Amino acid sequence: MIDLQLLRQQPEIFREALRKRGEDIALVDEILAADEARRKILAELEALRNQRNTASKEIGKMKEDAAREDAKARARVVNEKIDAREKEIAEVEPRLRALVAEHPNIPAPDVPIGKDETENVIIKSFGKPRDFDFEPRAHWDLGPALGILDFERGIKLAGSRFFVMSGAGAKLQRALLQWLLDFHIAQGYREFQLPYLVKEDIMFGAGQLPKFRDNLYRDYERDAWFVPTAEVPLTGLHAGEILNAKNLPLNYTAYTPCWRKEPMSAGKDVRGIKRVYQFDKVEMYKYCLPAESAKELENLLNDAIATVAALGFTYRVKILCTGDLGFSAHKTYDIEVWSPGVNEWLEVSSCSNVGDFQARRSNIRFRREAGAKTEFVHTLNGSGLGVPRTMIAILENNQQKDGSVAVPEVLRERAMNRVALCLFRTASRAKRCASKLSRRKKISRADEL
Repeated sequence: MIDLQLLRQQPEIFREALRKRGEDIALVDEILAADEARRKILAELEALRNQRNTASKEIGKMKEDAAREDAKARARVVNEKIDAREKEIAEVEPRLRALVAEHPNIPAPDVPIGKDETENVIIKSFGKPRDFDFEPRAHWDLGPALGILDFERGIKLAGSRFFVMSGAGAKLQRALLQWLLDFHIAQGYREFQLPYLVKEDIMFGAGQLPKFRDNLYRDYERDAWFVPTAEVPLTGLHAGEILNAKNLPLNYTAYTPCWRKEPMSAGKDVRGIKRVYQFDKVEMYKYCLPAESAKELENLLNDAIATVAALGFTYRVKILCTGDLGFSAHKTYDIEVWSPGVNEWLEVSSCSNVGDFQARRSNIRFRREAGAKTEFVHTLNGSGLGVPRTMIAILENNQQKDGSVAVPEVLRERAMNRVALCLFRTASRAKRCASKLSRRKKISRADEL
């Protein structure tokens, strides 16, 4: 939520913010008009109520019936005016709240100006794509061939944009989630197990409503919303609370399944698991002092970079331009990893400083010391990581000529038993392991990842 008082005082800041984002600056004038109308009605209401109170006291002192009846008649006129103004305020206030809720966050001064994702700026790169001595396969071919990824049954169960992971693939994904959480805990984050459904006010507080209403899944019977990311309940954890400044920053992490009605243009991202309606993600989240949020964004980015580096990915970091900046974001970095099968860079993490935007919507404040005035905290969020695209990169970057896939070192202990571990490495080692252990375990195609 934007600072309405600041908008009254310096509306050009907000017009410029909308210009940079490529949005209609008329929203600022609509907010100002609604705010002016509200304040005018409130001033009239206050004057009328004072007039009514004064008249009530005078009527109580009157002894003549005629004078008292005349005063009562005038008081009834005042009451009618009050009723009319209260009806007007009941119409104006929701409109003002709705208009303010439509205004996106103000971009940070160092966010590059651009119209869309084509003008994002690469600020860091690490490694170079692997040289293959064979044509790398895309995950939508590799996964089904290994018996671990099933698109047809996903569609049968839930419709388009759903899939099924099984066998060693399901185990690898579970290992990835566990490793991601443990990795962030080691970085100093506190883990939470959260509800996957939240109330509407929690969704609003995180900046998802009303902007993204059409992209969200809803339980109409309970009037609850499926989380599109753990960022939403992590924001709501401290909604309406006053935090102790001495405890800041708070570093949280959580895994949730996520549900989004991903918009897709015809012919783009229609294959594979890059854009799906249900996916897993581990989130990193921070509450901090306002003066510390710029530094904490760099810390958050470094934590996310450490994650992709530990998985052995070739990656690059972008700062998003104003035209691609998320609704709630003040400043955002994206981390992309190279995936050779789909032949593109995949965003696996997005790290944002939200400033006080979510804190205002959720009424999350802090006190610097006992008795001090409350202030709004700053919040930050970052993917750590989005699982489907991370799985794409793991499978495609680590595929072998014989069709097997080598598991990243950090996941091997969690993902593999002894037989599967051998099979995940190289064909020659797989054959040796299989030969030694064939009497004890039959090797199925699903194990031969």
